[in-house]
Amino acid sequence: MLRVGSKAACMACRNLVSTNMGVRFRVPLQKLHPLSRAIHHRYSGNSNPQRAPHRTAARYFTSMSRLPMRPPKPPPGSGGRSYQQQRGFWVARLAARLLKLRYILLGSAVGGGYTAKKTYDEWKDMLPDFSEYNWVIPDFVWELSEQIDFDKLAKALPEMEEIAKLLPDLDKIGENFTFLKSLVSSETSGDPPLKATDSSSAATQDTSDKQYKKSSDKEKIDQLQEDLLRTQLKYQRMLERLEKENKELRKVVLQKDDKGIHQRKVKKSLIDLYSEVLDILSDYDSNYNTQDHLPRVVVVGDQSAGKTSVLEMIAQARIFPRGSGEMMTRSPVKVTLSEGPHHVAMFKDSGREFDLTKEEDLAALRHEIELRMRKSVREGQTVSTETISLSVKGPGIQRMVLVDLPGVISTVTAGMASDTKETIFSISKAYMQNPNAIILCIQDGSVDAERSIVTDLVSQMDPQGKRTIFVLTKVDLAEKNLASPSRIQQIVEGKLFPMKALGYFAVVTGKGSSGESIDSIKDYEEDFFQNSRLLRDGMLKAHQVTTKNLSLAVSDCFWKMVRESVEQQADVFKASRFNLETEWKNNYPRLRELDRNELYEKAKNEILDEVISLSQVTPQHWESILQKKLWERVSTHVIENIYLPAAQTMDSGTFNTTVDIKLKQWTDKQLPHKALEVAWETLQEEFARFMAEYKGKDQDDIFDKLKEAVKDESIKRHKWNERAMDSLRVIQHNALEDRSITDKPQWDAAIQFMEETLQSRLKDTESVIRDMVGPDWKQRWWNWKNRTPEQHIRNETKNELERLLKLHDDHTAYLANDEVTTVRKNLEGRGVEVDPVLIKDTWHQLYRRHFLQNALSHCNLCKRGFYYYQRHFVDSELECNDVVLFWRIQRMLVITANTLRQQLTNTEVRRLEKNVKEVLDDFGEDMERKSHLITGRRVQLAEDLKKVREIQEKLEAFIEALHKEK
Repeated sequence: MLRVGSKAACMACRNLVSTNMGVRFRVPLQKLHPLSRAIHHRYSGNSNPQRAPHRTAARYFTSMSRLPMRPPKPPPGSGGRSYQQQRGFWVARLAARLLKLRYILLGSAVGGGYTAKKTYDEWKDMLPDFSEYNWVIPDFVWELSEQIDFDKLAKALPEMEEIAKLLPDLDKIGENFTFLKSLVSSETSGDPPLKATDSSSAATQDTSDKQYKKSSDKEKIDQLQEDLLRTQLKYQRMLERLEKENKELRKVVLQKDDKGIHQRKVKKSLIDLYSEVLDILSDYDSNYNTQDHLPRVVVVGDQSAGKTSVLEMIAQARIFPRGSGEMMTRSPVKVTLSEGPHHVAMFKDSGREFDLTKEEDLAALRHEIELRMRKSVREGQTVSTETISLSVKGPGIQRMVLVDLPGVISTVTAGMASDTKETIFSISKAYMQNPNAIILCIQDGSVDAERSIVTDLVSQMDPQGKRTIFVLTKVDLAEKNLASPSRIQQIVEGKLFPMKALGYFAVVTGKGSSGESIDSIKDYEEDFFQNSRLLRDGMLKAHQVTTKNLSLAVSDCFWKMVRESVEQQADVFKASRFNLETEWKNNYPRLRELDRNELYEKAKNEILDEVISLSQVTPQHWESILQKKLWERVSTHVIENIYLPAAQTMDSGTFNTTVDIKLKQWTDKQLPHKALEVAWETLQEEFARFMAEYKGKDQDDIFDKLKEAVKDESIKRHKWNERAMDSLRVIQHNALEDRSITDKPQWDAAIQFMEETLQSRLKDTESVIRDMVGPDWKQRWWNWKNRTPEQHIRNETKNELERLLKLHDDHTAYLANDEVTTVRKNLEGRGVEVDPVLIKDTWHQLYRRHFLQNALSHCNLCKRGFYYYQRHFVDSELECNDVVLFWRIQRMLVITANTLRQQLTNTEVRRLEKNVKEVLDDFGEDMERKSHLITGRRVQLAEDLKKVREIQEKLEAFIEALHKEK
């Protein structure tokens, strides 16, 4: 017998349970407990320990099931004592075996649990791994489900008792309908309204009873109408409450989405995609007659009819500027309405968001719209055709695109342009002639319908009324002022005007105060229609009133028109793209399709490369150009105002004193300014030279106008560093004070510089003299030229003055009065009348030539004078002070050129490059200037291609999103 709690018993239970469940666990016999193996050999009768070890426990427990439950009777003759011992033995044995049943149950539970777990693991391993698809369900859904209080939401919903109360009494309605049916049948058949059950009693009713019944029938009809209206209003309030709660929930969801909890890419809404297409089309001007026929809601109406107020009610914000009776809408305003978590507005070309829940942002938005309108109006005009694009987002706003047009006027008033009326008509027709545009015709209900102008205009553009929605505004004033309310019924039923429409609506947009809020206007509108007899008497239907029903109807009509026409318009732009691409391939097969912005970037890079090339100019080139140009600028002053006055003193001390004084004055006042002017002009010329060189290297001539404008504007903006003038003045002053010539090459260079300068001046002087006296005898003979009378007089005067110079070789620079008189008398003796002023002018040029010739001769003598100058010998015949003067001038030119070159390369070239970049950036932001500077058919064709492709791509993306939304 097994011991209770032994390992063999547990193992035997395990094998038995596993065998009975259809799962065999073959356990090696060697791993069993020794007592378990002994039991196996005993009860199985198997001497081989390896034979059928798994049947041991089964046989053992099978033998247990055959044990007798009652002890056998003792044999006769045996004593009672032995019987009691045998009975006690069987009782103990039975109790021990019954206690082992718990091990059977425990083993069954353990084995079954293990088998079930193994089967579950195998089944789980067979399933695919879904962890990669967790992104399908965004995280914000789980977070939102945890945050939403469903108990609170359930409490917010109406109870069944409340809904039951809102439902009409079906029995009462049945009775009323039975009554109406009998009433109609009696009118058609001539029978009385109600048949009595007893024919004899009905025949005996008198006339008073009939009248009483008729009055009671009328009261029942009125009561029925009131019950129906009351029930309808109850449903309307209930729907508004549910929509408000739904709006709050949608706002919570959109805010979660807006915060990016689930970290996914935010896609543009359907209406935003469509609005982008319309924005591109507003700027698109094609030469292939590709018209814009995409749907949009065009808001037209007479001036002050309430167009803007209707638009604001649809947008749920007071966003437009207001005025009392004056024209406020001066240009078309495209408003894209869409749903979003926050009530905001934004312009197409601006990143600023206006919070429409704050009054200061609303005021700023209205001010910005008014500024943009006034800016778009050209001088001398009242209205503009430029479109202002605005987007408005907010919870519960219907998705659509509306265009608010200037109000139609009948008379041009003071302060308006003479063509204002015709311009407004042309703008309105341009938008309404689009066959897919929805016309929202606004009519003022407070004035006589015969005074309206817009209805005739709309009838011309849409005679069948297939895309027109008529809106009657200011119904509260109309009901108050009109003596016949049925006239309003005729208007909204389309019987008063010849104009036809898809639908007719009546709205109230406030009491006329500019300070009213949207919520107060909504409440006023709802209260008015609830108490209005127009709705109570059945003149207006419930779906025809309130701006909310209007916005729903306009939105549905808009999207229906979009779905019907957008694919056709996409095909039109596809054909236009094909035509443009064909023209480009035929005319510009080897050029890339670069639009104006891309061409501007290319030109910008080329100009910057040209500016950078200035830094590669060698110092020697800069200094040679600066030195040459500076001497050209100051040489006249040096010769005429410094050298000649000092040289005519005929005294060495006086010469040096005069030169020092004049050089000091010149350095303090004029020389630094002249030097900086020369440097700035040199920088401009080098900049222009590099741009001209780049132009010759297979450059595109389409950039010529742009480069010229950039160059002029950059030079105009460039200002030389003012602090450089003071330092330059000191350097020049020190250079001119130095009189020491240290070696013979410097002396020879000064003499050469002096000779070149004097020869140049002598050549100029001789040219002046030739012009004064006219051609000589050789020129007259070969070229058949004659002297003029004035030239003849000049020539005679020249001859007389030359004789005077031959007699007085050391004559001073000026003629004395008696000398002038003598010359004049000598000329009169030869029959030549001459003026004294002419004599002095002629003498000035002759003496100048005489002086320069003597100075050149003296310069040749000074070539050997360096020895005397170095040893400070005083030789009156060889005084070379003029050579020292030219050495000082030459050294000043070299030092000034070097200083200016350093300033150019270190500072001014970089500043010029910075100015060029700023000019290019400014030009890049000015689209009007870019359009003026980069022009041509090639540019326009590339622009059209780019826009058509962009329109087609965005239309295809919109169509794809539209199909997905379906």
